Order: sequence, then structure tokens, then C-alpha cells
Amino acid sequence: MKIISRKQIEQIISIPAVFQSIEEGFVLYSRGETVIPPVASLHFDHPPGDCHIKYGYAKNGKYYVIKIASGFHDNPKIGLPAGNGLMLLFDKSTGELLSVLLDEGYLTDIRTGAAGCIAAKYLASKNVSCVGIIGTGSQAFHQLKLLEFGTKCRRVMVWGRNEDKAKKLRDHPDLREWYVEVEKDLNALTAACNLIVTTTSSSKPLLLAHQIQPGTHITAVGTDDFGKQELDAEIFMKADRIVVDSRSQCMQFGDVSYAIRQSLVKEEQLIELGEIIEDRALGRNSETEITVADLTGVAIQDLQIAAVVFDQIAKSMG
Repeated sequence: MKIISRKQIEQIISIPAVFQSIEEGFVLYSRGETVIPPVASLHFDHPPGDCHIKYGYAKNGKYYVIKIASGFHDNPKIGLPAGNGLMLLFDKSTGELLSVLLDEGYLTDIRTGAAGCIAAKYLASKNVSCVGIIGTGSQAFHQLKLLEFGTKCRRVMVWGRNEDKAKKLRDHPDLREWYVEVEKDLNALTAACNLIVTTTSSSKPLLLAHQIQPGTHITAVGTDDFGKQELDAEIFMKADRIVVDSRSQCMQFGDVSYAIRQSLVKEEQLIELGEIIEDRALGRNSETEITVADLTGVAIQDLQIAAVVFDQIAKSMG
């Protein structure tokens, strides 16, 4: 059994391998070739926080995974990161624990950022004029960093409720590839950006339907649990394509669940990202379409990225 630290993971991880593996995972999931039980969650009030447990396997794969990820959003006030966690990787044929990946939430950040880039790859306009990032935390950083692989555009506007955090993101040394502006007005951001990524833990909509321009693609990654919402439900009525990572999961929580419960859209309008990866004709068909990807995070992503890291570590050790 191998215990793998975050430092080791950061040194060995291959981002191109992660992209390939997660795309393959989405396809397996949409084909029904995985076993992914419902997410288990814990919620805390004092201080506010949550813990998600995601787990599953591919029917023809070698491993199964259990991932524990926490988010305590007041932690930065006491000098701690908001997110933490680990992954446990097991041999599916014997149940043997193969590895404890002490990633401190890093792999969750990377696999979520990769999913956002994959969504943009298949759904965003071919001519992205400006990227809008809503939120200023670690996921805002990872979404933008990994979008370097998904678009040639390097202009970005960042909006956050805390302007100091927005400026810190703007000045991050690992985002030198981007020309980043801090934007205080969401109306200005939505008018200028045709690729928008929402990365907050908001409990009420931040983007409203009337703000969304023709040709815009939105990737929403913050609404990963009950009680969270980043998008006005009427945005989904306006969308030409509604894409989800998991149809069943997004109908329970995620931004599209609000539109479903209000009968603004129907289940049959939802297209899984894995279905689009396998059949690009299901994706964007014109430069004027509005597309939305609601990504709540699925355990197949955790399985795929954990397997990539474990296999790379094993290979490096001979």
C-alpha cells in the first residue's frame, strides 16, 4: 500500500493524461458502464462547512475509489485552506487498499478544472472573445489555469464579492498567460464575455437570464450540493443546449435542479457531457447558440484521476 503526498502528486501528475482519462470516464458513465452510488454528505453549521463522500468504479476497470472532500469556507480567516480531502484507491478484484492519496483536495480541484475545460472544448464558441470568471477561490484559479488547454483566448474578467481576493487572483504568478481584469459590474462582464465560468458557493443566483448574450457558453461548477445556486433558473429556458455531468445527480441538486422543480425545463432536455464527447453533433451547432454546462462533480472523475496518479507513481518506481 502506497501513501502518496500532495507534493508527490504535484510532481508526477500529467495534465494531458488527466484530460484523456476524464473524457473517457465521462463516456463510460454515460454509457452505463460504471457503478456510481448517490453522493453522501455531511453539513455543519458552526462553523459552516460540508463534507462530501463520493465513490464508485468502472465495470471493466481495475480499481474502485472512495473520495472524501471537505469545504469549510471560514478557514482562510484562521490561515487554513477552505478545501481539504483525500482519496482511497482499492483493487477491484480483491478489495486490497492500494493507495492513500493525501492530496489535500488538490485532485478534486484538478479534476473539476479539467471538467470545466472539457465542457468549454465541446460547447464554447470557436471565437472566445473574453473569459468571465465568477468567484475568486481555488476553483476559480484552477478553472482559469486549465482553460489554457481549452481556448486560445487569453483575455479574462474576474468578478468576486471580495475585491481584494479578485485582485489576488489577477496577480497570481501562475496566471501570467492571461490578461486579467477585475470587473466590479456583472452586467459589464456578461456583456463582454462569451465564455463564463461560475465557481462560487452562493446560495442565490448570481447570473440572471436577461444578462446572457447570444453565443455565450456558461460552465457552472459551484452548485455541488443542496442549498447552493449560481444561475437563475430562467437561464435554462433561454439555453439552446443544457449539458450536465450526471443527469440523475443534477436533477437532485445543481443549478438545473431548480429549473426542473419549477417545470421550466424537462429531463429529456438534459444532455450528458459524456454523450457529447462521444457524439459532437449533440453539442453547439452555431455561434449564436447559448449553452450551459452544469457540473456537480461525479465519482468517475475521482476514479479516473486517482488511477492516473497511481499508475504514474507505480511506473516511476519501476
